[in-house]
Amino acid sequence: MSMRCLLVDDSIRFLEAARTLLERDGVPVVGVAMSGSEAIARAAELVPDIVLVDLDLGGESGFDLAVELSGQVSSVIILISTHSLDDFEELVAASPARGFLHKSALSARAIRKILGDDGAVAQP
Repeated sequence: MSMRCLLVDDSIRFLEAARTLLERDGVPVVGVAMSGSEAIARAAELVPDIVLVDLDLGGESGFDLAVELSGQVSSVIILISTHSLDDFEELVAASPARGFLHKSALSARAIRKILGDDGAVAQP
């Protein structure tokens, strides 16, 4: 199953590190975006299977972006952050995101776990 990924974060250093890590794990990163508007344009253009969205995009809300993306693309949205899930658990649960990953736990295996045991990108 394909796990073509779009990374959305306002840190170029994180984008570079995450891209290297995921591609080494066999997850093709088809693009990156550093803002909400760029993410929406890239998602529409690239049609990724998964969009990893940082909760804090330099003043923009990753939660708001997840809502906007879910209305425009069929990609699975996974929220990411350096903050603990405990800080945002209710907001994550109320969002259209499939799940949440702490940035330090980012891996192909962690993504597959959120998608389900088989890694399928089936829509709910």
